[in-house]
Amino acid sequence: MAVSEQAGTEAPGAGRRPPSPWRILNPVRGQIRLAMAISAGSALSALGVMVSLTLVIRALLDRPEIMPWGPLGAAALCTVAAYAARLGAFNQAHYAAFRLERILRIGLANRLARVSLGYVEAQGAGALAKVIHDDVKALHVFVADSTPLYARAYVTPVVTFALLWLFDWRLALVALAVLALGWGILRGAQRRRRDMVRAYNAAREKVSAAVVEYVQAMPVVRNFDSGQSSFGRYQAALDGYLAVMLDWYRAAGFPARFSWLMLGPMPTLTLVLGAGLWFSAMGDLSVPRWLGVLLACTGMAEAMMPMMMLRHMIEKVGLSVARIEEVMAAPDLDEAGAMPPGPLAFDPAAPALRFDRVRFSYAPDLPPALDDVSFEVARGSVTALVGPSGAGKTTVARLVPRFWDVTAGKIEIGGHDIRKIGAGRLMQQVAFVFQESFLFADTIAANIRIGRPEATEAEVIAAARAAQAHDFITALPQGYETRAGERGVFLSGGQRQRIAIARALLQDRPVLVLDEATAFADPENEAELIAALSELMRGRTVIMVAHRLATIRDADQILVFERGRIVERGRHAALVGQGGLYARLWQNYETAQNWSLGAAREGI
Repeated sequence: MAVSEQAGTEAPGAGRRPPSPWRILNPVRGQIRLAMAISAGSALSALGVMVSLTLVIRALLDRPEIMPWGPLGAAALCTVAAYAARLGAFNQAHYAAFRLERILRIGLANRLARVSLGYVEAQGAGALAKVIHDDVKALHVFVADSTPLYARAYVTPVVTFALLWLFDWRLALVALAVLALGWGILRGAQRRRRDMVRAYNAAREKVSAAVVEYVQAMPVVRNFDSGQSSFGRYQAALDGYLAVMLDWYRAAGFPARFSWLMLGPMPTLTLVLGAGLWFSAMGDLSVPRWLGVLLACTGMAEAMMPMMMLRHMIEKVGLSVARIEEVMAAPDLDEAGAMPPGPLAFDPAAPALRFDRVRFSYAPDLPPALDDVSFEVARGSVTALVGPSGAGKTTVARLVPRFWDVTAGKIEIGGHDIRKIGAGRLMQQVAFVFQESFLFADTIAANIRIGRPEATEAEVIAAARAAQAHDFITALPQGYETRAGERGVFLSGGQRQRIAIARALLQDRPVLVLDEATAFADPENEAELIAALSELMRGRTVIMVAHRLATIRDADQILVFERGRIVERGRHAALVGQGGLYARLWQNYETAQNWSLGAAREGI
């Protein structure tokens, strides 16, 4: 839990400058450059309008009786070109953004399909969903809306300054001095900006976490807390957020507001107007040149705002880039030395499954969840894993499909190390049914076909019949075409579990792992689930994690775990007779089964 929370709240590379977004834009770099070039053309066309108007004014002053149709036509043409190029630049940028969004999301999905499921669980579904949705969306906004601004932010001021210099170098320096003053003040006001941004993001994430906790825990809050403790944490998060915002506002304060005023077009226009009046009065500046400067000088100031916006957007999107790159850099399952593609030949003398001195820890600084675990599972047999909570039995079940890789030792299927088989072929050998079965927001038939999309309708129905699911499916409004809803919300827990069993039956894999598939079944569904599981287990090698000990009395082998080690093994009767841990578990189980409301009342 702590790992996933940290992944969801702590920005990668905290304390360091966020990475540049440009390196992740390689797949669409050509389109982005085209958009920027078209946007630069738009900026130049806009400046062409100013130059053309200057020529119009000069011509009218020289010969007022003649309409300067040529410069007027040039101004109109440049105006149309500026708007058309601006629209074209944003169109290209948006096309590139949508293409990048698709590329990144497919790439992230492919990466997550190749990493261990242990990594996925450690990161947490919420954190990974945020990367795939929110962080990729942030890059979309950056590419679509900001890349065309680069022309205004860099091309416009440079070309404008060159024009001003050609008109009058003194007025060009006046305009530059105003912007330099505003820029210097703004840089000073933003000296603490990076630290304040980090503090702001941390405070905002605390508020978000407190809101989620308060809303999700509402039933508990109303019954036990009355909102005092949980709302107190929410209030503390809000107070912290307010303190950060006030600190930031005080730190920026007047310098930031004054700098934004200076970087607007009006101060530049006012000073250039005043200086131009002085030079004109001295007879040292012609009216056409002065008006040309007045028309063009605001281009430098207007480019400052896009430049500051770009800087802010780059810093913001850098955090998203860091999170995307972190997921893309997640290590694949170790496929080094994997066998070449082709049919997999199993050793007929080897057991179906073998753990050989397996040691496993969820993290280097954590104690081992499994330590020196060795056992064999014969073909077609049923092996049950039992033990107290946290003993390691579920870890054993999840190492078989390589949710994680062992720290030491090895696991073999049919005589082959599962790390050499390769993840794809390993999945063709093992089927799973867990306590909670996930269904997609698709039709019932599509959910059963997961893993075998080519299965025929007859095969789907046959699997559903064997899983005791056909009757309730046909009673649904659209039968097998009924949508299960998100996570199967429209179905009961027992119905979802039987669909999961039908899915496993359709896959027809030789090894079956069951993680207490009947744990949450009600009495009415339990009989149908047991019948479905009996059909699923027939002829397969079964590893089952069991909490209801009555379901494993006939298991061919029972492995009793305690603190990550196998402390007992054998069949039910022999283990009960030994009087060890399994006997105590069995006695506790029988006591729980014999509990009744009347007995509980008598004990009051």
